[in-house]
Amino acid sequence: MADDASARATTGTEGREVVALWSAPPPREIEGYPAGEEAWVPPLGLAERKVFLRNVSKPTLTVFRPEPARANGVGVIVCPGGGWQVLAWEHEGLDMVRWLNGRGYTAFLLKYRVSPTPARLEEFFAQQASIGARHAEKPTSAQSPRAMDDLVGELGHSVLGYARDVAADDGRRALALVRERSAEFGVDPARIGMIGFSAGAFLVADVAVDPQGPQPAFVAPIYGGETRGKPVPRDAPPLFTVVAQDDRLLFHMVEGLYLAWSDADRSAELHIFGRGAHGFGLIPQGMPSDRWIDLFDAWLADNGFG
Repeated sequence: MADDASARATTGTEGREVVALWSAPPPREIEGYPAGEEAWVPPLGLAERKVFLRNVSKPTLTVFRPEPARANGVGVIVCPGGGWQVLAWEHEGLDMVRWLNGRGYTAFLLKYRVSPTPARLEEFFAQQASIGARHAEKPTSAQSPRAMDDLVGELGHSVLGYARDVAADDGRRALALVRERSAEFGVDPARIGMIGFSAGAFLVADVAVDPQGPQPAFVAPIYGGETRGKPVPRDAPPLFTVVAQDDRLLFHMVEGLYLAWSDADRSAELHIFGRGAHGFGLIPQGMPSDRWIDLFDAWLADNGFG
């Protein structure tokens, strides 16, 4: 089953321009990768038959251009989730890119670095099952974590926290690179936004809180993100965020992110759906959370990006 899951996976970037993120050594490195990057398809779950990547050690941007007649000059960097261990490459990446292209946006799919995982898929699946079992029992609303450190604990803070910092480095570099080559890509350097899912949502929020350069034009952290207690900058970009109330591990963090933006008098829009759980991306479930993409579309238009 594991070999089949790997063999059937393709990255969907064939024929596309793929740009290496760093021409010089990045500020932080991740060591200990046991094998090369691998794509695979999970056999079960909400995202079954959707492509995932793991052991990503060489970060890239893949450029997806819209039809010339539709191009609106707005660029969007798309950051899939995956708990800083994998990348949900298809339903939080390729599917989002296709949606954006269909509406005239130039999309840049970010393959950022993640923590190493076991070389053999069987060992990796066992590791993921163990992680899933630890989070199987949903906390009450009062018990739901308010910060990522409350969720991952001391070990998670040291391992995943470092991967999170590396991912933010890659996100900042991606934003700078698209700006540097904006004329080539056909986008306005002042109209480049970012959208991320789960761990990718934390990435775009981390960039907006500490951009280390010009801010993105907008940020859309989807079911994730926090400020880590840092002040929201005075020039923080407009923020759009969504979460499901039954996503008990992250919904209070997303609420906190919205409140931080609002308390700083920065533009922010939050949608909390009664059902949808975590990791839905662009997978229809017949639940209230399916509506998020239409709300995002309307928000982009209302903010002058549609």
